[in-house]
Amino acid sequence: MARPARFGVTLPQIKRTWPEASAAAREFDALGYDSLFVCDHLYGVPMPQLPILEAWTELSAVAAITERAKLGTLVTPPFFRNPAVLAKQLATLDHIAGGGRVIAGLGAGWFKPEFEGHGCDFPDVRERLRALEESVQIMKGMWTDEKTTFSGKYYSVTDAICEPKPVQPPEILIGGGGEQVLMGIAARHADIWNNMAVFQAELPQKIEALKKRCGEVGRDFESIEISQQCMVVIGEDEETAKAYLAKAAKVYGGHMGGAIEEHGIWGSPEGVIERIERHRKLGVSFFVMEFFGRDTREPARLFAEKVMPAFEGRGEA
Repeated sequence: MARPARFGVTLPQIKRTWPEASAAAREFDALGYDSLFVCDHLYGVPMPQLPILEAWTELSAVAAITERAKLGTLVTPPFFRNPAVLAKQLATLDHIAGGGRVIAGLGAGWFKPEFEGHGCDFPDVRERLRALEESVQIMKGMWTDEKTTFSGKYYSVTDAICEPKPVQPPEILIGGGGEQVLMGIAARHADIWNNMAVFQAELPQKIEALKKRCGEVGRDFESIEISQQCMVVIGEDEETAKAYLAKAAKVYGGHMGGAIEEHGIWGSPEGVIERIERHRKLGVSFFVMEFFGRDTREPARLFAEKVMPAFEGRGEA
């Protein structure tokens, strides 16, 4: 039996205030969404001057005002933070949240200006991926071992202690579309692999690549949860949804994935259910969704009322 569907939702963050973000977090939590996500960028994307709330600070505040939803990033890169210190931050967040609510969303990073502007290293992608794997190894050790010692090319720690340890070690999500190195890291370390929205049209190919990497390292492919980052455009009826879709294409361009009409998740509630089912048949069980709308609570309410019940109690894809 396949995994039941999980629906996560992104919080207001870019060009949004804390009152907007906190109101949305409380409502999404009450509506029954599985998880709340933010992007880990230091600059607003794609323009550095756009204001943006820092990811883990925002999530710490959200942890204190919500009760059940998991909390994570899409995704935290290496070189923003020392991984041992980040492990300590996430362990603390786990306690603030009440235990078992943290998802460590990790990736290679890509927006060069924010690294260079803040004095952070930004080597080529293969080196960033090597640093990513070192980070994961250190963080896993910090959450489970009495002391952690690690010596790598980018990071080294000696008898590092993380107390209190998280009540439950965070789920590790590895996000990205690299079919060789990144998916090899996911196969070795991840609980969840997330396909970026920009690669949504290539989902079948990406899943096959992950299966190959799992085979190479002796990992049971079924033990990794498949997630998809996606924009969701939902309206009361198909005509309304199509009008929203046209607006979304102008606002986002290709940033949240191309060919949204063909490969994305949009439509009336019935149309959204059908498009989610297409992803489910490919193996996706976890949807990390950004709702289209100035106040994303409105489409989130419609989705929670008309779409989520169709997947309650179902484990088959």
